[in-house]
Amino acid sequence: MIDPAFPGSRWFASPSELRRAGVIGINDRNLSLIAEQNHRALYPRVDNKLITKTICEQHGIPVPDTYNVISSQGEVRRILELLGSHESFVIKPASGAAGRGVLVIASRDKEGFHTGSGKLVTRGELRYHVSAILSGLYSLRGQVDQAIVEQRIVCDPSLERVSYGGTPDVRVILYRGVPAMAMVRLPTIDSGGRANLHQGAIAAAIDLGTGVTYGGASRNRRVSVHPDTGNAIAGITIPEWRRLLLSAIRLGDALELGYLGLDFVVDAVRGPVVLEGNARPGLAIQVAHREGLRNRLDWIDHNSQPGLSPEARLGLAERLTRESRPENP
Repeated sequence: MIDPAFPGSRWFASPSELRRAGVIGINDRNLSLIAEQNHRALYPRVDNKLITKTICEQHGIPVPDTYNVISSQGEVRRILELLGSHESFVIKPASGAAGRGVLVIASRDKEGFHTGSGKLVTRGELRYHVSAILSGLYSLRGQVDQAIVEQRIVCDPSLERVSYGGTPDVRVILYRGVPAMAMVRLPTIDSGGRANLHQGAIAAAIDLGTGVTYGGASRNRRVSVHPDTGNAIAGITIPEWRRLLLSAIRLGDALELGYLGLDFVVDAVRGPVVLEGNARPGLAIQVAHREGLRNRLDWIDHNSQPGLSPEARLGLAERLTRESRPENP
């Protein structure tokens, strides 16, 4: 069990404290996880969201509907035509990272377009944004990119009371095909309605066995209530949790990456839908859990074996969370 005074939630902790708590740092992640578990030739499967979508569709895993793909600056001038009659949509870079360049439009009128938080985006600003995506402003390596126009997910009502101006998303960390940790990222006013931890969203840990949230952190500080809604962060049940985890396991098998993060949103109608994959997932999930990741990965190494079915690996994840869950989250 983890000491409630988890060192990762303090401004300073010694390296020995972090090691004892099983906290994984950037160098450790890069050398012992990414380099060992992920073959570089397979990175495009998650670095390019269009490829990820294709793989999902081939394996019957739900993704947001794609309305259009914009590949040239000439198409930018026709953006209104390419958007068709869609009142709400998302525009994102195909090869973006960390949520950069994602524009969520909730409605449109004669003035232009409106984000979920109510900000007006003019037609000129929309064209400029798409042009910036194509030029590679948000891409992983600064190379020319494509802009994906896709369905905007409607948040499941059960999550609305802990979200402001946007849709929460769920991050699942998979290790050797077994869910190791999960968290939900909750949009706030500070984050501009985005589920982006770097911009001020809240991270809440999820119990792998039950799908119920606990803990809570924002900008590396503990939080227990949503600052904008006033509702408790702990005790929220993620809808269709087992289905979401099974989708994550199946997608991990298809991607053939041994260590990755998979992001889902829970649509009010369709249920769990895949947003993207990440071969270099960040480590803030440890702060949300107030628990280091290393002990969970060691547990999987000791208890998992090749050839287990998705259902068997889901059972392992449920066992794992029972044995590693902090006593005082």
